[in-house]
Amino acid sequence: MMAAKQEITPQDILDLEAYNAIRPERRKEITELKKHRRLAVGPHATFYFECYETMWYQVQEMLRIEKGGEEQLVDELEAYNPLIPKGNELVATVMFEIEDAVQRARILDGLGGVENTMALDVDGDRIQGDPEEDVDRTSAAGKASSVQFVHFRLTPDQIAKFKQPGIRVTVSIEHSNYGHIAIVPEETRAALAKDFAD
Repeated sequence: MMAAKQEITPQDILDLEAYNAIRPERRKEITELKKHRRLAVGPHATFYFECYETMWYQVQEMLRIEKGGEEQLVDELEAYNPLIPKGNELVATVMFEIEDAVQRARILDGLGGVENTMALDVDGDRIQGDPEEDVDRTSAAGKASSVQFVHFRLTPDQIAKFKQPGIRVTVSIEHSNYGHIAIVPEETRAALAKDFAD
């Protein structure tokens, strides 16, 4: 199996015309890929586990929408490359999806510091999530952002365990105002196992 790519380079990016030609097909592929990389934890939080393909698609879409050319590309790569797993980790965009604006504001007001309460458990082995560096996700007033970025860095032994079919893996948020845990389905565990270097 080919190792997962860990960085998008300018050479990987298609010009707008070439991208538009393959966009419908690529969107279908990415939608299919994301099916097994998504996990709801509690009623409002969804973990979207990122990889090279999801981030490549995101960069292409941003360039297509904003048409900022090479200057924009530099910024997009700086923003999205850190979210591609580096061989010993899983990386998730965590979204608190609450439709009602009043309810959303109330819940996020009570979730300050939630980025420090996310964990992965592999067969009883707990891995504390690390928030993405250089991104402030709780305001000075203590309000959490509705979008969080978290890295779960595993040891070689934990990676070997994670790759075993049928192993119990859970993801949790352990905040005093939002305590929830979800079991990772086998299809998702198998998909995410590909993010680790062999």
